[in-house]
Amino acid sequence: MNDNARKICFVTGSRADFGLLVWPMRAIRETPGLTLQLVATGMHFAPEFGYTFNAIRDEGFEVDERVETLLSSDTGAGVAKSVGLGVIGFADTFTRLQPDLVVVLGDRFEMFAAAQAAMFMRLPMAHLFGGDVTEGAVDESTRHAISKMSHLHFTSNQDSTRRLMQLGEHPSRIHTIGSVGIDAIKHLDLMDRDGIGGAIGMPLGERNALITFHPATVEAGRSVAQLEELFAALSTLDPAFRFVFTLANADAEGRALNAGIEAFAASRPNTIAVASLGQLRYLSLMNQVDVVIGNSSSGVLEAPSFGVPTVDIGDRQKGRERATSVFHAAPERGAISTAIAAAIQRGRQATVNPYGDGASSRRFADIVAGIPDFRPLLVKGFYELPPSGAQT
Repeated sequence: MNDNARKICFVTGSRADFGLLVWPMRAIRETPGLTLQLVATGMHFAPEFGYTFNAIRDEGFEVDERVETLLSSDTGAGVAKSVGLGVIGFADTFTRLQPDLVVVLGDRFEMFAAAQAAMFMRLPMAHLFGGDVTEGAVDESTRHAISKMSHLHFTSNQDSTRRLMQLGEHPSRIHTIGSVGIDAIKHLDLMDRDGIGGAIGMPLGERNALITFHPATVEAGRSVAQLEELFAALSTLDPAFRFVFTLANADAEGRALNAGIEAFAASRPNTIAVASLGQLRYLSLMNQVDVVIGNSSSGVLEAPSFGVPTVDIGDRQKGRERATSVFHAAPERGAISTAIAAAIQRGRQATVNPYGDGASSRRFADIVAGIPDFRPLLVKGFYELPPSGAQT
């Protein structure tokens, strides 16, 4: 390790954000003058969510610090207490690591905790995918809050860049690089049909669906009812269909959803539920199925690059830019069934993905490396948009 290299500290709290961070971290590690640090937290250490800490090692990364935050509770109060534990843990961790730049991604409560600690410790911070809109999730608020605490921004599309400017972030600090999730599709050697069937423990059938359903966190108490509507719609499909569920995140109501998913899978020979597929298996399966169903961002961000249609249920991803392959459905069995039928009729076909070309991670690393000193970024002004109708 070069003692003079600047330390770029990434925070990962779940299988979802880690899968997106793999290629940016590799790009940083390969860039002269930069040293990678990695802090793992949240669901990575929970057996019920697949103990995905092992996946970090499998990808060839060493974890510099662990921050325990997760409580055995999926209530709003439990999540709030987890954030409090996280702030304490990250304060200690950042004191030991002394990073030059902290990198957080997205909107989950673990990132919110890390961002608060970094802000109060006056550590420069980069935020990936601020400016996105997901109106059906509490994550909408945490994402914008993290953006305001951050000093550099890397967005997935021009609409998100514009929204960050509306929040008062200066254009010179916002970089539109596309979604780093597309990079994995470009670089990974994906498994074939037989290989992925063997890896998940169920051979693929004539028709197959990849399903992920997370809590709609703004609508407290409604997620379980919405999941039941999804089950009802799936039960009307051809019995030849095979369903692969990935379990929900550790958000409020997540454990209740997972109990329902596991019970549904246990009652049907054509269905399995997996806590975590990992990036390679998840994308390999996405490359083989006939339709992606649920309310995960991956159906909006990554699935279009495979040409596979997505049925996006409810408002969890409301506000995101969408490819033509994404079909929206209200969380009601009839609407879900109609959208699935339309998606199957469309089938797999080449689709323009509005979220990038697979070179986002290299852009990210080059921009970070090109900043000679991160400390001046700590001084932030509020960028005022030009008056409506004014010449710019």
